[in-house]
Amino acid sequence: MPNCKTAIPYRGTPEQEERLRKVIEAHKGQPGATMPVLQAAQEIFGYLPEEVQIMIAEGLDIPLSEVYGVSTFYSLFSLNPKGKYQISVCLGTACYVKGSADVLAAVEQKLSIAPGGITVDGLFSLDACRCIGACGLAPVMMINDDVYGRLTPAQVGPIIDQYIKKG
Repeated sequence: MPNCKTAIPYRGTPEQEERLRKVIEAHKGQPGATMPVLQAAQEIFGYLPEEVQIMIAEGLDIPLSEVYGVSTFYSLFSLNPKGKYQISVCLGTACYVKGSADVLAAVEQKLSIAPGGITVDGLFSLDACRCIGACGLAPVMMINDDVYGRLTPAQVGPIIDQYIKKG
């Protein structure tokens, strides 16, 4: 299994681990248990670090490779922690044609992270996606549930600064 470690160390709490153990116990021995347990684990921890995948594999008595395979196959699962502010830049056709690659580059430069990354302080994470569903506002960026449309690279810094001030 490839190394799933990130720059942010695993920070699961005993309470989170106990919640996961209860979920695993409720699904143990059931066919197809991997998917619902992974979904619950993602809700509990916010992502699926290697340590959590090992707990699931051992708890369900299945190979770690199966847990890793499912968690990397489905895009709803993340092996990387997410920031307090999750930035998603749309690279779908409408957004891309209108300059979303330059918007993404501006975010990368401002935060010094690439898509899939998280800032050292854990405040921001960055992802590129294929469509946000706001094509009429292209190019579009979302920060958590806030949508920013008709963006230019010059607007990125001031928008992110608002979130930095919030902390």
